[in-house]
Amino acid sequence: MPPIKKTKFKKKKHKHKKPQKPSKCGGTGVTAEVKASESDWWEAFSAKMSSSGNLSFSFFSFGREGGECLLAHFRKFSELGKEPETTLHFTGPRISDEEEKFKHFFRVSKKTFEYICSLVREDLISRPPSGLINIEGRLLSVEKQVAIALRRLASGESQVSVGDAFGVGQSTVSQVTWRFIESMEGRAKHHLQWPDAETIERIKAGFEAAFGMPNCCGAIDATHIIMTLPAVETSEEWCDHERNYSMFLQVVVDNKMRFLDIVTGWPGSMATSQLLKFSGFYKLCQSGERLNGSTKLLPNGAQIREYIVGSAAYPLLPWLITPYERESLSTAMVNFNSKHKPAMLLAQGGLAQLKCGWRILHKAMWRPDKHKLPSIILVCCLLHNIIMDTGDTLRPDIAVSDHHDPGYKQQYCQEVDTLGQSMRNDLSRYL
Repeated sequence: MPPIKKTKFKKKKHKHKKPQKPSKCGGTGVTAEVKASESDWWEAFSAKMSSSGNLSFSFFSFGREGGECLLAHFRKFSELGKEPETTLHFTGPRISDEEEKFKHFFRVSKKTFEYICSLVREDLISRPPSGLINIEGRLLSVEKQVAIALRRLASGESQVSVGDAFGVGQSTVSQVTWRFIESMEGRAKHHLQWPDAETIERIKAGFEAAFGMPNCCGAIDATHIIMTLPAVETSEEWCDHERNYSMFLQVVVDNKMRFLDIVTGWPGSMATSQLLKFSGFYKLCQSGERLNGSTKLLPNGAQIREYIVGSAAYPLLPWLITPYERESLSTAMVNFNSKHKPAMLLAQGGLAQLKCGWRILHKAMWRPDKHKLPSIILVCCLLHNIIMDTGDTLRPDIAVSDHHDPGYKQQYCQEVDTLGQSMRNDLSRYL
């Protein structure tokens, strides 16, 4: 079955409207009520959430080294030859600082929030649908619209709950969120592109410094976005191996868990290896249009091309290196797996961060529009990257599973390419 929607970006045409004529009061025609609401929406929202008890728990604030903290967690268990703990537990001070409150609810700092508003402002102003008013009869500012959309994506709460927190109706939350998603697809696409040659070299240096893997350009993994579908839409093609209805998301991440490539829209019933082969990323790599940079000459004389690492769910290919999966492994093979595993877990960590931060993807989605869901997934991935690109920090929520697909069994692919096998052997002898 073809995917619901391809995630290849298409350029959107944005009509640039003429500046509005100043009103008699010297403004731009925007009502005084709108201007007033732009500054007070956060105070009203914060007071509402405080009074409802939504701030009465603890969390762990990562700080600038937050990414390294999570990486250390994965490395610790890899070095011990164990799987990461089922649950990450974080404790810390109660939320009191305004900046921390803001980031808890919207997953971004106020500075990053302002940047996101700047991306979508033109679209949200130039295409205002009818009915975008709050219960006090005032037009919603761009800032409040962005806040509503981010809260819906970050919390995964129902549209009714999100609307209640902002003083708007369910239909307004739905309308605002979708307009935001449509705008971000076009305006933020530069935050998710395959890196240029200079950036790839930095990524390769990062992988080698952290894990000893020479010429490695990334790690790959896939996750299921679970859905609850109405009876008329249920079918075996959307029912995965764990009997959930789900949509697949495949990601390639760099050495800092930033997304370099994503594929979504395909049914979760597919095998992970099948999803790979249906992706544009696979076709580009197979044709030599991607992972085609400089090779590295090892001291043993072996030439190592650019590649990514993945789990045993993937085929062993010249550009996709998987671990050894035998009952009896040599010392060199065991050592290779010990280097390979923490690098591979970066993709798992990136997906865990994604689902942890944007919990609409973590919960079972109630009767989503399967034609719109790929766009929602894409925008959550864009927001993940924007947080990193703006110098903001990622941090997981409380007690969220550090594995992005809890309850799903490890898949295994038996496909082995001889060139891939030869390169893996060269790497194992080097490491």
